[in-house]
Amino acid sequence: MTTPDGVDDDKRATLRRFAAIGTGAPLAGFAESASAETGESDARDAIVGYLSTTPGAHFSKVRDDLQLGTGETQHHLRRLEDRGAIESYEDGDYKRFVLAGRFDEFEKHALGYLRRETPRGMVIELLLDPDATAGDLATSLEVSPPTVSKYAGELEDAGLLSREDGYAVERPETILLLVVRHADSFGERSTTLARNADQLLEYDGDE
Repeated sequence: MTTPDGVDDDKRATLRRFAAIGTGAPLAGFAESASAETGESDARDAIVGYLSTTPGAHFSKVRDDLQLGTGETQHHLRRLEDRGAIESYEDGDYKRFVLAGRFDEFEKHALGYLRRETPRGMVIELLLDPDATAGDLATSLEVSPPTVSKYAGELEDAGLLSREDGYAVERPETILLLVVRHADSFGERSTTLARNADQLLEYDGDE
């Protein structure tokens, strides 16, 4: 159903849901001041709220999940970035977005790979079982061994994985915290990891 002002009810509900998060997020004032000029607060606050829960999302995901048009999304992202509320970075073929000043370069790279299904699955499996082999990963993720090898190479090049003695996640506590904090945006396996996070941190500390 479309309201008299031409906005679909479902889209409005989605924007307002994320806008409620956005207005409570740090740096929300930047979004509000930028939005006040044009009366577009719902859309910009929604983007801020969305990126606070889904950091590292690429342009198409922001657009589609918030049910915005391409031009509309470009406009709001550009204005928010100009105002210093968000920042973007290149990740292969993707342009990804996060709230400004929240993540270092390692974390941004990590978020990019955590937003990809197979690399995320590999990282999560290795956090749950540091002794997992390439064959174990292929079986668990239902992908081919060459696929595991391909992404292992990419993760190593990005500084997120070591292959010196089997597979080992680099800075595992940092990546674990990223997954735990944003588990709902990473899928069911991530929520399972989040539920066991305390035990995993204790295990790392005992080593």
